[in-house]
Amino acid sequence: MCGSLALMGVSVYGGHMDRQCSTAGIFLRKRINFEIKKEENRYMYLIVGLGNPGREYDKTRHNAGFDTMDVLADMLNTSVEEKKFKGLYGRGLIGGEKVILLKPQTFMNLSGESVREAADFYKIDPEHIIVIYDDISLEPGQLRIRRKGSAGGHNGIKNIIAHLGTQEFPRIKVGVGAKPPRMDLADYVLGRFSAEDRRVMEEAFKTAAKAAQVMITDGAEAAMNQFNGIRSEFPHITAHPAV
Repeated sequence: MCGSLALMGVSVYGGHMDRQCSTAGIFLRKRINFEIKKEENRYMYLIVGLGNPGREYDKTRHNAGFDTMDVLADMLNTSVEEKKFKGLYGRGLIGGEKVILLKPQTFMNLSGESVREAADFYKIDPEHIIVIYDDISLEPGQLRIRRKGSAGGHNGIKNIIAHLGTQEFPRIKVGVGAKPPRMDLADYVLGRFSAEDRRVMEEAFKTAAKAAQVMITDGAEAAMNQFNGIRSEFPHITAHPAV
């Protein structure tokens, strides 16, 4: 109003109109500063690790996402222990970007409920939601990063797609190996790794956690070029003769 009156040649200085314009200006500046501060405090990325809650599922193949999240939280000097969004979550900083780390506690097949609640609360778009999960089509320790895609038979991803209404969100697949012939799929993914494969997987979790960070700092394409097809190996220690 004050600007419009000035353009019309009406003086807005002095008296009641001056006080109104001054008050309006202060209010506008405060509003702008509030919006800037709100944007600065906004969490821009949501990183989700999939798995099943409970001690009986700890370290199973299906919990590769949970294991990777624990490693990532350690790298970021944070933890994923606060309860909200039907899950456990924590906060971190990657390359100057604020991120939310989430471990849904809904059980695998309902993971989308937790993801949707967190995404809605923080107003995070699907393209900024990175999901980490197990993949039986990849060798143990092998990684594959995708910008988008179908569920590929993974019930956790299927539920996330249903709740987000899109399959266009990036993901990191962590290979856990193919199931043996005639073995039930549920029994396989809810089983645990051999001692040798577990050592390989521990390295894979570290690599996947690094890949998630590169996706945020350098973009999905850079992460795909760097990590796709890589299979983590357990570092062998060369024995030296005693002296």
